[in-house]
Amino acid sequence: MISKKIVISSALFIVIVFSFCFFMFRIPGKSYHGPVPPLTDEQMVLREQLRKDVAKLAGEIGDRNVNTEYENLCKASDFIEESFVKAGYKVSLQGYEVSQYGLEGRECYNLEVEITGSEKPDEIVVIGAHYDSLEGTPGANDNGSGVAALLALARAFVDNQPVRTLRFVAFVNEEPPYFLSDDMGSFVYARRCRERNENIVAMLSLETIGYYTDEERSQNYPSGLIGLVFSTTGNFISFVSNIKSRKLLRDVTGFFREYAKFPSEAACLPEQIAGVAWSDQWSFWRNGYPGIMVTDTAPFRYPYYHTHEDTPDKINYDRFAYLVDMLEKVVARLTESN
Repeated sequence: MISKKIVISSALFIVIVFSFCFFMFRIPGKSYHGPVPPLTDEQMVLREQLRKDVAKLAGEIGDRNVNTEYENLCKASDFIEESFVKAGYKVSLQGYEVSQYGLEGRECYNLEVEITGSEKPDEIVVIGAHYDSLEGTPGANDNGSGVAALLALARAFVDNQPVRTLRFVAFVNEEPPYFLSDDMGSFVYARRCRERNENIVAMLSLETIGYYTDEERSQNYPSGLIGLVFSTTGNFISFVSNIKSRKLLRDVTGFFREYAKFPSEAACLPEQIAGVAWSDQWSFWRNGYPGIMVTDTAPFRYPYYHTHEDTPDKINYDRFAYLVDMLEKVVARLTESN
């Protein structure tokens, strides 16, 4: 006969699990189910620009990192700077030296452009993506897709006048061996923001966002509990935050679902779960700022993640273009006054 203590313990465990799910996954709106709409003429133009930028980064330039392909890393930085300038921005460079791992002090750069807010210039929204690739990989999806989206969004907002200040930042040195260290470009940037006492109210990290498939069971997860809640088909965009950034997560996901006919999942999770902190939003968390990662979930879906096969032809440019167009609407909402 089952003891009363076991029954109570089992009931308590169930309550805890369901409470956890409710707290972590309670997000405004519902994920869209159905085909993504055909691209408009404007979205088709965007698609070709995204394709061109990914091809430049991962095809023409290729492997770009400070250790073995420093010249290519500098070429990528130059390309991003030229793209910002061509769009109509003045670019600010934040340089710093990397001297560890046997290197003799190589200069690396974060690149920032800014549109000052009209009414609340001290409230800052940061949209960021890293432009380096893992040693030995061309990095088309990781993270040529994020950089291409960053440039597209910057072009879209250049003539706008947001209520809040809007920054677009390309970060260096996200990949190992600098990953989750003080030498990550985003950490150097976020630490400077904190030292200046800047009020960053939202940070979106665009991380590996170009791969989608309707194949069943194409989506994996780092935790069995998460896999019970979310889709097992890898056709959605994911919004991920830590616990402290849950309000930003709810806002961004809610905005996205207002506009987008595109599958989406969102989760507010402890940073200790694999994948949750695996991009530049981590640097902003460490410096006390709210941030979320926008991602196709990278290694949990993308079979070419961190391999030499991460090439431009692997990206689904139709869905990528539609996604970026919807993210433009999200960014516009974030820069409004709350």
